[in-house]
Amino acid sequence: MSRHRNIQRSRSKAIALVAAGAFTVATATAAAAATWPSGPPGSTAGRADEAAAGSTLTVSGQALRLQSGQQSPASLALQADQMRDLPARLAAANWKTAREQAAKKAAAARAAAAALAAAQSSAQATAAAQPAPAVQLTPAAPAASGSPRQIAEAMLALFGWSSSQFSCLDPLWAHESGWSVTAENPDGAYGIPQALPGSKMASAGPNWQTSAATQIRWGLEYIKGTYGSPCAAWAHELATGWY
Repeated sequence: MSRHRNIQRSRSKAIALVAAGAFTVATATAAAAATWPSGPPGSTAGRADEAAAGSTLTVSGQALRLQSGQQSPASLALQADQMRDLPARLAAANWKTAREQAAKKAAAARAAAAALAAAQSSAQATAAAQPAPAVQLTPAAPAASGSPRQIAEAMLALFGWSSSQFSCLDPLWAHESGWSVTAENPDGAYGIPQALPGSKMASAGPNWQTSAATQIRWGLEYIKGTYGSPCAAWAHELATGWY
């Protein structure tokens, strides 16, 4: 009987030890829940702490690491949030880069426009400061005598033309004025070359109203500057009816 009682006592001690161990585990679990890193409900701060904690658990002042390959639910939730927010973060970064590039291009365009405007202003100021070149007329021939046709034929060489150009000049001015010094058209054209208005011929001499030589000199200068030669002027006259 004494032996049987000893066995029962041993069994009671074992049961008590198992119960005490279960109580210790429960207590450790409660302590772990109390020391698990967390933040306000729904906040990413707590999730970040959990992610930073990784798979480490603190129980009764001891750091315990979960088995390799295991992650806490909070860590998985944080990763899901990061993946969901990734497109928005990338879009914001791309928009910022595009905005900075556009600002740089706009600044460069404004600088180029300002430089161009400054260059144009400088060129205009330089041009305005320079006096306009005076119109250079062919030197006057020695006092000519004879008919207007003879005077004109003698002046051809002063303009670098051969006498053959007179074959075009003669019909041109015969058609325009009949070689008359005082020929006047209702539209205001005047003289042998029919200058319009006649006062233009004052650049060749003050006696432009009466001098055949002054009118011819002005007329040949006009032909040279406008057509290049009497024959070219005559061709234009035949094609259009005026020169």
